[in-house]
Amino acid sequence: MARSGDCRCGAVSRPRHRRFRPLDAADLPATLGLVNYEPQLHVVLCQPEIPPNTGNVGRTCLATGAKLWLVRPLGFRTDQKTLRRAGLDYWQHLEWEVVDDWNALRERLPPDQYWYYSKTAERLYTDVRYAPGDVLVFGCETRGLPESLLAENRERALRIPICSPVRSLNLASAVAVAAFEPIRQWREAEQAQR
Repeated sequence: MARSGDCRCGAVSRPRHRRFRPLDAADLPATLGLVNYEPQLHVVLCQPEIPPNTGNVGRTCLATGAKLWLVRPLGFRTDQKTLRRAGLDYWQHLEWEVVDDWNALRERLPPDQYWYYSKTAERLYTDVRYAPGDVLVFGCETRGLPESLLAENRERALRIPICSPVRSLNLASAVAVAAFEPIRQWREAEQAQR
């Protein structure tokens, strides 16, 4: 599969799986060799600055079956050693892509399923129902998402509650918290149908 931007490129033929299902420990020996997946979520980092954060987010994306999108400008090169180190040996299996700007992202991922994470949002991230294909959008480490973007999307802005005196969570931690909530909801719905 060809990838754009700074991503590794080339045609790779691997089996596709129709649906992501989080792995249980009992599944690991049988599925350890399977590294490709159809993303059920999309995680967007707008102008990330710190390579280890992005590497850790990549690992979380792979663990949750999400595709990682990086919106330029980036504060690092995608071949940077610290990025790969934080992603460990999982990075090669991650579905990821770099886009030049916000408009390029919106051309690739239509905006009707975006959720914007911000410490200034009023709605809690657990108060919404997530759907396959949803897009979780996070700002850069030092500035977060632009206020203009949040103002245009207040009804789709979400926050993770934290106690003072902490001002905000680390980007990688926030993505992990947010990305596992849809998985929890989907597993809960799946179990209820049994």
